[in-house]
Amino acid sequence: MGYLSSVIPTDGSPVSGGGLSQNGKFSYGYACSPGKRASMEDFYETRIDSVDGQIVGLFGVFDGHGGAKVAEYVKQNLFSHLLRHPKFISDTKVAIDDAYKSTDSEFLESDSSQNQCGSTASTAVLVGDRLFVANVGDSRAIICRGGNAIAVSKDHKPDQTDERQRIEDAGGFVMWAGTWRVGGVLAVSRAFGDKLLKQYVVVDPEIRVRNADPFNVCYVYLPLKMHM
Repeated sequence: MGYLSSVIPTDGSPVSGGGLSQNGKFSYGYACSPGKRASMEDFYETRIDSVDGQIVGLFGVFDGHGGAKVAEYVKQNLFSHLLRHPKFISDTKVAIDDAYKSTDSEFLESDSSQNQCGSTASTAVLVGDRLFVANVGDSRAIICRGGNAIAVSKDHKPDQTDERQRIEDAGGFVMWAGTWRVGGVLAVSRAFGDKLLKQYVVVDPEIRVRNADPFNVCYVYLPLKMHM
């Protein structure tokens, strides 16, 4: 029914905007500005659509590394996969999990290059009075309610006990190279893309569900780490 989708600008100009759902039940806004690096690898998307007669909101940020190719692909395809999922309304968590994995597998199948590029993702999906926050990597989601900031995502880093164990069980290793890295290369342990490390760098999203109380103001922030 409507969406705003863009790469963050590289000419130093900030971008901001927003909108209101067709049923008037929720509004959204976004603002971003580039850092000082010559190239930008990050994308965002805000989208309002209708599924089975229900207005839904989909919002996300995608922080690329090693190039913009994966982040752009995820921006263009993730929410489309999710909206088409037969269980989007009845079992939204399953739909989100499937959409993350199918988007990643389709990219890997379509990409013939051996470039080591990938993307994190942090998304918030509003379905009725439920807010589903999913992430892979180290982009973050924060809820601000009643003046209090509440973290609703967890960074996926290779030195975390559970992540390191998973990587080593799969035959990989974690080593220090300026920071902790998978195979001495990648500083996040979950991401889209990263073909050469895919056995260890999974795309399984961590999904948390919150009630979106219509009688309380609730802000969701999906901040990108700007490239400086």
